[in-house]
Amino acid sequence: MNIVKKIEGTKLEIELEGRLDTTTAPELEAEISQSIENVTELIFNFEKLEYISSAGLRVLLSAQKIMNKQGSMLVKNVDTTIMDIFEVTGFSEILTIE
Repeated sequence: MNIVKKIEGTKLEIELEGRLDTTTAPELEAEISQSIENVTELIFNFEKLEYISSAGLRVLLSAQKIMNKQGSMLVKNVDTTIMDIFEVTGFSEILTIE
């Protein structure tokens, strides 16, 4: 999986490419924890994300909990396969998806 971070002031956008699974979720979690301290707007761009596992969902949930306290979080460019996973797991009710 490739992770591309763009920081503009207090806005952080994270673009993911590939698979967010048991192997790659710790890498994303580390990137988020290093970068999220003064962030008030967190955006995940899933345009190039092919798959998300329960480990990836856990990372998103952790990020959402942090952002509930310090700002907002948005997940954008979600394809139908990942959207189906969000709907089945109830994440479509928890996350702001555009």
